[in-house]
Amino acid sequence: MNLSMRMYRAAIVLGCCGVLAAGCGKKSGEATVSSGQVVAHVGDQVITTQELENEFRWANVPPDKQKDPEVIKQVLRELVARKYLLQQALAAKLDREPGVLLDLLRSREQVLENAFLMRAVASKAAGKADVDKYIANNPSKFAERKLFSVEQLGFPLGPTAQSVIDANKNAKSLDEIDQQLTSVGIPHSRQMGALNGADLPQDLYSAIEAKKADDVFFVRAGQNGAFFKVKGEEKRPLEGEAAANAARQILRSDALKAEAGIAAYSANLEAKYEGQYAKIMQQGEGLPAAKN
Repeated sequence: MNLSMRMYRAAIVLGCCGVLAAGCGKKSGEATVSSGQVVAHVGDQVITTQELENEFRWANVPPDKQKDPEVIKQVLRELVARKYLLQQALAAKLDREPGVLLDLLRSREQVLENAFLMRAVASKAAGKADVDKYIANNPSKFAERKLFSVEQLGFPLGPTAQSVIDANKNAKSLDEIDQQLTSVGIPHSRQMGALNGADLPQDLYSAIEAKKADDVFFVRAGQNGAFFKVKGEEKRPLEGEAAANAARQILRSDALKAEAGIAAYSANLEAKYEGQYAKIMQQGEGLPAAKN
């Protein structure tokens, strides 16, 4: 069966699911109208209070702001616009295009993937003893947390940036780095800033703690990089409930990464690659390449 036919059949399946959902939605919609659960209609699309509350969740709107008329107006306008565009896209039958259908399937997979991982993490939530132990074992993030004031040179990590990074591994002055970035035409900005010691990798934190007066450091952040010098530091301990909440978030994030790693390992054991992809995936794995 070729890809187009598969996509067409998948579209039919999704279409049937949509029809079923619409049918169920009609009955539940009639119930919610009488109970005041419908917020708005956009053509044949309905917006419910549950959807609005979900938008608040996605936008990280705190509960005390969810009754603010201005917040409601902004979130609801965005939701209405999305429903309108959804209606237009369905009318244009864009949901039947193979590329769009693949994106829809991918989005569904990602939502279910995240839901499964979050449920696994929730079932192993850190207790008070775990939180207290983490706080005690990481004083630089809590009792001895510091804020560092820095002077920094920020720039995008383009193709020529690596040569500048390599050339300045032992730099002692931001001025000379500034001149090099200018000479090779890399756009950059120089300004004062602050670094939260709790957010730094332990090796960088330790290096800053052991710094000399003229030491220059380098960090990457996504598609950007920055050279910086530490100009001062201030103790800002994180204690009490604020520390406990921060520790829970870190432990939850670590648990999520661990669950994702286990899932990736298990998936790789179960996966059976075909043809040239078997050879590609086995390269560097210490396994003999598959023979065709």
